[in-house]
Amino acid sequence: MKKHNYPGLFIAFEGLDGSGSSTQTDLLTSNLKNSGLNTVGTKEPTNNLIGGLIRAALTKSWKSSPECLQLLYTADRAHHLEREIIPALEKGKIVITDRYLFSTIAFGSLDLEKKWLLEINDQFILPDTTFFIRVSPKVCINRISCDRNEFELFEEEQKLKKVLSAYDKLSKEKYKIVTINGEKSVAQIETEVLFHVNKLVKTKKAGLSFRDRTLFSL
Repeated sequence: MKKHNYPGLFIAFEGLDGSGSSTQTDLLTSNLKNSGLNTVGTKEPTNNLIGGLIRAALTKSWKSSPECLQLLYTADRAHHLEREIIPALEKGKIVITDRYLFSTIAFGSLDLEKKWLLEINDQFILPDTTFFIRVSPKVCINRISCDRNEFELFEEEQKLKKVLSAYDKLSKEKYKIVTINGEKSVAQIETEVLFHVNKLVKTKKAGLSFRDRTLFSL
């Protein structure tokens, strides 16, 4: 994995299912757009063909081996980078993704060796920062059960405990991962995320693309 040299800013959100990463992705995207910055909100798996196969596997509509599933995630990521993320970064836009390659490492490590998972993602660019929204598995399961009637492939408390451990280990490595207590209120998390992003925007300001510079107030 390598640092990117594009003028744009690349931000990822990670966490267990039910952690609130999707909510924070949407909030940050909206906040930055309202500040006049050209911002793209996106997610993995994508809505493209490969992403559809992945979602079908997660909902248990079809069964794949762990290796097959993680290779699908990697293929979807390669397409995501080529068609959406890198073109936006080249134009100086801020790209915010709900999940990226650390999901592969954390969730994939349930069944597969971390070394192999790192190798299949080795050629991908790293985000400028990754926010790990840390929530206990028990809280995540409770949230999911309130939102919908069925659980997906990885949504079991014992599995999520192992995934959480993998995320905790990754957060201690040199990947620019910021851990945030996801059991705070949505507004508190939003404020904490903005505090970190404001500093990032200031360091990248010269290369960023503005939708409306008169709105810029960070």
